[in-house]
Amino acid sequence: MRRLILLFLGVFLLAAMPAARGYTQSREDQDDQRRKGEAEAEKKKKQKEKEWSIGQAPLPTVKSVGPCPFVKVLYDASRWQEFKDKREAAAAVMYTGEIEGVRAVCEYKRGDPIKVQMAIDFALGKGPEGARGGKSYRYWVAVTERNKLVISKQDFDFTTEFASGETAEHTEILDNITIPRGDESVSGNNFEILVGFDVTPEMADFNRQGKRFRVNAGQTTAAAGTNAGR
Repeated sequence: MRRLILLFLGVFLLAAMPAARGYTQSREDQDDQRRKGEAEAEKKKKQKEKEWSIGQAPLPTVKSVGPCPFVKVLYDASRWQEFKDKREAAAAVMYTGEIEGVRAVCEYKRGDPIKVQMAIDFALGKGPEGARGGKSYRYWVAVTERNKLVISKQDFDFTTEFASGETAEHTEILDNITIPRGDESVSGNNFEILVGFDVTPEMADFNRQGKRFRVNAGQTTAAAGTNAGR
């Protein structure tokens, strides 16, 4: 009887081995597919980040006797949306632009003026109605007393040549922002620096409503909704 039982177990194990090997192989195939899927998703994520990332231009490290002015992008002028015949549709997009961020350092001592150097990062796009050649964008930088009147305002221009991908990135470096001070008791936190595109009233209203159109490489996409802006 014992021999019959051992023989039966041996036959059972031999029969089960192919199934076990098949199960193991199936699990390995599933793991391989999962790893390939994760790798592909990570690759697409990095590619998307690369398309819209802005190169961080270095700013010098300087020392000041006090804090620097507060710097921010004016929301109503933070995006550029240009449509053919003023028709708000993805197929009518000519050019887009977005101020992705502003970095600044300042330097001052005793009663000297505050000298500010800024790096302004832009993400730009050309839509299906964009013309051949380069596109010129205009933006401004305004210095104000904190929450008060404008002290000075400067306009700047730059031209972008779009590659075949229909997107571009650009960083503007400004080192000529000077803010006068009455005396040593006036620090940088008494001032504010605002940045924005030189938008039309229609563009400002478009931004104020939280709408957004962004043109990606090789295709046109659109998205709209409240609180969509930065």
